Amino acid sequence: MDKNPQVVYQWRAPLRPYKRRSALILRFYLAVAFLLSAIVFFFGDKILIIPIWALVFLFYVLTITPPPEVDNKVTTFGIEAAGVTARFEMLSHFYFGKRFGFYTLTVVSQPPYFYHFYLVVPSEEIKNNLVKILSNHLIYQEKPQKTITDKMLDFLSSLMPDDEIEARPASV
Repeated sequence: MDKNPQVVYQWRAPLRPYKRRSALILRFYLAVAFLLSAIVFFFGDKILIIPIWALVFLFYVLTITPPPEVDNKVTTFGIEAAGVTARFEMLSHFYFGKRFGFYTLTVVSQPPYFYHFYLVVPSEEIKNNLVKILSNHLIYQEKPQKTITDKMLDFLSSLMPDDEIEARPASV
C-alpha cells in the first residue's frame, strides 16, 4: 500500500461525539415535550406543537443512533474530514473543547463566513500531536471566544440530566 506523501497526520474517530443514553433520558425528552405541547396548546398557538415534536424526534434519533467512524487527515494543504477538504488559506484558528468524554477540535474559517469544522479527537495523544502540527499553520486559542450560540448550547447542556445511575446500597 502506497502512503500518500501529502498526508502529515491522520486518525480515525466517530463523526460526532456520542454517549449511549439510557431510557431515562428519553423519558425526560418526552416529559418536556408533553409539558411544552400542553402549554402551547392551551395558549392557542397549536402550530408550534409541530416543531416541538420535530425536535423530540431529532433528539431521539441522535441519542439512539451511534455515528459512523470517519478518517480525518491533516495534509500539507489543509484538513480533510468526512469527504470535506478545507485549505489552510481559508482557515483562521482552532481550539479544543470536551464533550461526552471526547475532545472536539473546532477549526474556524476566515471572515466573513466563520464556518466551523468540528472533528472528534479520541485521545490526549492525538490532541497533542494536532496542536503541534496545526499550530504551524493556524492560530491556536486556548480559551476561545464563545459566540451567543455557543453560550446558549452550554447553558442548555447544563440543564440536561446526567443519566449515570449511582450504585445504591441494598436496603436491609
